Amino acid sequence: MAQRSEIATVYGAGLIQGIALVTFPAASTIFTSPAGYGLSSTEYGAMFEPEAILAIIASLAGAGMAGRLGNKVIYLLGLVANFGAMALLLASRFFISEHQAAYGMLLAATTCLGLGFGLTVPALNTFAAAFFPQKVDEAILALNALLGLGTALAPVFIAVFLALGIWWALPLVVGVVLLVLLFLSFTQALDEGERRSTVKKSAANKFPARFWLFAMFALLYGICETMNGNWASLFMLKSLGASALLGSVALALFWAAVTAGRILFAAIEKWFPEPAVFRTLPFVVAGALVLCAWLPKNGAAAGLFAFAVAGLGCSALLPLTISFGQKEMTSIAGSVAGGLIAFYQIGYGIAAFGAGPLQMRAGFNLNAIFGGTAVVAVVMAILSFVIVRPEKQPAMEISNANT
Repeated sequence: MAQRSEIATVYGAGLIQGIALVTFPAASTIFTSPAGYGLSSTEYGAMFEPEAILAIIASLAGAGMAGRLGNKVIYLLGLVANFGAMALLLASRFFISEHQAAYGMLLAATTCLGLGFGLTVPALNTFAAAFFPQKVDEAILALNALLGLGTALAPVFIAVFLALGIWWALPLVVGVVLLVLLFLSFTQALDEGERRSTVKKSAANKFPARFWLFAMFALLYGICETMNGNWASLFMLKSLGASALLGSVALALFWAAVTAGRILFAAIEKWFPEPAVFRTLPFVVAGALVLCAWLPKNGAAAGLFAFAVAGLGCSALLPLTISFGQKEMTSIAGSVAGGLIAFYQIGYGIAAFGAGPLQMRAGFNLNAIFGGTAVVAVVMAILSFVIVRPEKQPAMEISNANT
């Protein structure tokens, strides 16, 4: 049985990772304001490309490295990278008047954040599954609920600190907490919890055929989540004429609904089983995106509602994708988590960067882009019925020999 301190540290790291991840999108109005960094929509979107690329590389490489170094080392390296991201973001404020220098530091910061996310999150999911091998779905949902809580808190903190004139206090506080987590994690035998797991390990990293269905779902999900998570505040400002405060509220509502949904669906599993949740939520996401596409210029209140619904729709999809994949492909469970996070990040990169050129070069407004993303959600919904097997047929482990 895992020590309570180990569990608290791992789940606490999930909370802080969530705050760190959304610190940059939460500060979108600061980055794009002429009084702030003065970034264009294209520059703002491109800022997340290094994050996505490094997260993909780190999550894929981390799965192989974990077999040699152990998940604890990978996790600690991820915390160090996250700290680097916060330090660079904090330092960049001293170079706001020097556009190129400040933007270069922001790119370096998101590069570190991608590395940190790609190393940390797969390790945290593996630890959670190992701590509670009899309740893997619930354990991963709980971990991701805390990660979601962190993502909901980031825009709230930014709004508060911005009102106080010290927006930079958020990366400062997160950086200090990361240092504390590094110390606590270093002193704990987290790998012992992993070794107690009943999850099998395999030196082979080759993915079976069905993995690619899960991977495609994760990619499509990444597009849908990121359109909401990275562009909500700017959508409220540019398309709906809302204030910067309402933009932060919309982003906070989205991530708060993500968190609440993860808690809710874990609590009502007996009445609303995970397979049914998995097949239903993509349609909820599609509906919210369609609503965003049709919102009028003065529709700020409806925009808040739409992002809350979108958050509920997104809530359980990625955790369930990971837990379903790990349970179905138990012999490569660690690699499955890393691989799915990598494809999620590919979707993240597509939406984070792609929405910028679509506005600046192709002439699409954010309403149209959100409407196009609804088509992605519908494809994701169709794919969910292919991934989730009939409940009468017990899921069987897929071995690499069948590929």
